[in-house]
Amino acid sequence: MTKLTAEGRNALDKSSFAFPEQKKEPLENASHVRNAVARFNQVKDVSDGERDAAWKRIKTAAKKHGVDIKEKSWREIGK
Repeated sequence: MTKLTAEGRNALDKSSFAFPEQKKEPLENASHVRNAVARFNQVKDVSDGERDAAWKRIKTAAKKHGVDIKEKSWREIGK
């Protein structure tokens, strides 16, 4: 995965994250998108509404970066 330094992460706009308010799971490239899906269920202290919105952002970023996501919903991850 492409390394994102603390400085680089801090420079990213909130809209560059799956969970923008918490600045969790950046979506800057294909590697980050795949990581966001893999770690999705590990994100703590977010509501189901925030997860729904994050999943939409991940799906949009996946399409942009050519990442195939088989799950239709975040609730299908790991099933």
